[in-house]
Amino acid sequence: MDFKENEPIYLQIAGAVSENILTGKWPAGEKITSIRDLAIELEVNPNTVNRAYELLQNQEVIINKRGMGLFVAADGAAKIKAIRKERFMQQELPDFFRNIQLLDIELDDLQQVYQQFKKDNQLQKDAGHENQ
Repeated sequence: MDFKENEPIYLQIAGAVSENILTGKWPAGEKITSIRDLAIELEVNPNTVNRAYELLQNQEVIINKRGMGLFVAADGAAKIKAIRKERFMQQELPDFFRNIQLLDIELDDLQQVYQQFKKDNQLQKDAGHENQ
């Protein structure tokens, strides 16, 4: 994992774990990588991974089953989507709207680009399933 300098590492790790849950790599109910193992894999301090996992536990995305480890919550993906949607709507969308207004981009143009993005993304997913 390549870490960005402008964001705390624990938030980037929480984001990567969230991505694994959203993409289905770590489905609901599945045990996730231990703090120590993930710290070794990412070459970071275990306290950094612990902080990321604590954040996700506080958000009820992952749960701790005492003596067994950490698991993806049954509604973990839904919680991630809700959190990300709220952050997107509050923080990113206003800048996006400002940019499309400044650049005189029409909604029809955006829709065409978005439809192409969805089509291309589906083709990538389909190709990934064929390679498995």
